[in-house]
Amino acid sequence: MADQTAQRKENAHSGLLDTELEHLPPELRWREWMGRVEAVIFAASTPVTRETLARVVGKHCNIEMIIDDIRADLSGRPYELVSVAGGWQHRTKKAFGDVIRTASGQAESARPLSQLEALVLMCIAYFQPITRGELSSFFGKEVSRDLIRVLRSQDLIASGPRSPQPGAPYTYVTTKAFLSHFGFDTLRDLPDFEALEDAGLLSKEKLLTGDIPTGLPAHHLEDEVPSNA
Repeated sequence: MADQTAQRKENAHSGLLDTELEHLPPELRWREWMGRVEAVIFAASTPVTRETLARVVGKHCNIEMIIDDIRADLSGRPYELVSVAGGWQHRTKKAFGDVIRTASGQAESARPLSQLEALVLMCIAYFQPITRGELSSFFGKEVSRDLIRVLRSQDLIASGPRSPQPGAPYTYVTTKAFLSHFGFDTLRDLPDFEALEDAGLLSKEKLLTGDIPTGLPAHHLEDEVPSNA
């Protein structure tokens, strides 16, 4: 016990954070880890990764179980912990979107994507990296620079690697903001394109004519915003 006390004093003197908390009984240690994890996520403006959270808890701490317990504590609150873009983030629940917009003086949410913009975004998400020329060939008509600019202005897509095609045109890829916007943790959370085709729920022909939903959730970031925004 004396050795542990001496170690804690040494860590405090050197500015090192005591992550193991071996001087605490298991229940209090767990509650302290929960508090640390929630504080780090709450203070961050972007999703917090596992690697970041691992810096403030013990090496044998199960972060998923910590997150589950925090979510249970937040039950019934207007905000929650969500898993997006490879990390975790505090967000207010969608049901309070109108309340937040009214309080902030926003008359209405940001303009939703048009059908064509949503379809182009869907194609980029599934077939990235992809050039504007390839998108135009896919749809059988030009995908304009203005349309690409709309998606870029909302930080939904970014420039990818240069294509090996003649002229080395830019390709486009989705961003972490895209994942966060639509509530995906990774691109693996996208509906399986081939499975949708095999089930007869999706076809390239329907996609090109715009006769299908995009497969992307229809909510917007303003409906579910970081709680520390």
